[in-house]
Amino acid sequence: MSKRSLNGTDFAAMVLAGAERLHQHAEHVNSLNVFPVPDGDTGTNMNLTMTAGVSELKNNGAGGVGSRAGVLSKGLLMGARGNSGVILSQLFRGFARYAASYEELNTIHFAAALQSGVDTAYKAVVKPVEGTILTVAKEAAKHAVFYARRTTDITELMTEVLAKAKEALAHTPELLPVLKQVGVVDSGGQGLVYIYEGFLQVLTDGTVPAAIPAEGQAVSSAAKPASTGLKITPEAPISAQSRLETEDIEFLYDMEFFINRTLGEAKNTPFDENQFRTALSINGDSIIVIADDEVIKVHVHSKAPGEVLNLALRYGEITQIHILNMREQHRELLSAGMDAAPMPELFADIPAESLRQADRAEMPADELAPYGFIAVASGEGIADIFTSLGVDVVLSGGQTMNPSTEDFVKAIQSISAQHVFVLPNNSNIVLAAQQARDLLEGEREVTVIPSKSIPQGIAAAFAFQEDESVDANRESMLDAVHHVKTGQVTYAVRDTVFDDLEITAGHYIGIADSTIVATEPGLLETSQELIAKMLEGGDEIVTILVGEEAASDMTDRLVTWIHETYPDVEVEIHSGGQPIYYYLFSVEA
Repeated sequence: MSKRSLNGTDFAAMVLAGAERLHQHAEHVNSLNVFPVPDGDTGTNMNLTMTAGVSELKNNGAGGVGSRAGVLSKGLLMGARGNSGVILSQLFRGFARYAASYEELNTIHFAAALQSGVDTAYKAVVKPVEGTILTVAKEAAKHAVFYARRTTDITELMTEVLAKAKEALAHTPELLPVLKQVGVVDSGGQGLVYIYEGFLQVLTDGTVPAAIPAEGQAVSSAAKPASTGLKITPEAPISAQSRLETEDIEFLYDMEFFINRTLGEAKNTPFDENQFRTALSINGDSIIVIADDEVIKVHVHSKAPGEVLNLALRYGEITQIHILNMREQHRELLSAGMDAAPMPELFADIPAESLRQADRAEMPADELAPYGFIAVASGEGIADIFTSLGVDVVLSGGQTMNPSTEDFVKAIQSISAQHVFVLPNNSNIVLAAQQARDLLEGEREVTVIPSKSIPQGIAAAFAFQEDESVDANRESMLDAVHHVKTGQVTYAVRDTVFDDLEITAGHYIGIADSTIVATEPGLLETSQELIAKMLEGGDEIVTILVGEEAASDMTDRLVTWIHETYPDVEVEIHSGGQPIYYYLFSVEA
């Protein structure tokens, strides 16, 4: 279908189709993760990021291309998750900057907007790596600028853009040796190609998806290895709910709702978020409050739902109310022999129980604490460790559930401190944390310590000294991060060869920092090989964070082996409770 210009309606339809196309293939994008681990999450992150942008566009998008691109950019920016999501948000941010003054785009303008997106994305990444989504976007935009001088047809131009993107994607293994080694193309680049396919679909036949995935809808699954002494195995799973007594659920009503501040008798009443949180915490926990000028999003587990609703009514009209009795749900799940079913997705853009606030009194603005801390963690035990080290907010996250830029922004704003340190504790979360820092520049003082693992984050938190300056603490924490060796044990989801190591799907794999160094059919043997590799430098301390699926007898056997094999090594054991990874190890001198 020939089209000489792109208007706002066309652009919105293209974005909608691109988001749907990506959603349909997010699982495939996840499977392209270089490591054959069960929590590859590029597709999930791009899907969550794109759907956050589309939701913003559907709620607030109107007018020409420039206006709608700006709205999309805002949604993508705040909803960005993982490195791929952040880069995707920057591609459309640059696109929106160029398109801002246009009601419609011709081929020259569309190509220039794509190029502006590439320029913006490359500037956002400190050390751009070729053979990634950046390369795919760059080659496609470069070709668009070249071809736009030869056609006035947007559809023809997009056909060329997609073809070039696919060509660049196929070439990524030649630019990034690790891709060639494991036999995959770049996952982020593949995600972008799917988005571009959606774009072309609309331009070609005008087909627009009837619906898009709900924000927060994740896609990731993989078979686990056979039973070798683990508490949870694929053959005989033990329900997480079976470990919990129904009556132990103290705050039994799970409540989610919106407060529309422009409606109701109390509309436009001044809203004090800290005061509201404090009131909710009297009879509740797992509190999440996100407020803007017109709407307040609320999530709380409460003993007294009536009091919560009465409190909310002070600020406007309540809409989209969801209340579940978690004791009732727990009884039903136990009787059915099932694990917990998914909760409604009203707040799926916020990781479940994403803000764990350490107990602290709210301080007046003129009495701010000198420092505040945010850390990202997956697992109750790990979260408790960070809280005990003085971390103010622990964002629930890790692989497959990366906090968004907005999650970081809200967490930073919730802390009454002059300077906030952020510990991402995952290489795929650093960019989102840095993007939040940049968005708050001039409003809050924020330092992101680029910790790429939980052990690095814990070491950084240990190195912090309250009476030292910001610069001194930054240096000591960075030094601590660089001196910790990290090990992880999980299982392989596909057959592959990595650094001449033949890996079989279902076998366990041991990862030392960013390299797979061990793989065996058994968990104990894999863990032993990994620790042996990590202790080759003669280090003296091994810390073990035990995952939720590691059996106690297996851990005991591992510790006994360490004591017998390395009698001079000190061993510390903590319950981490992390999913997917049976053990996290840290080794220090």
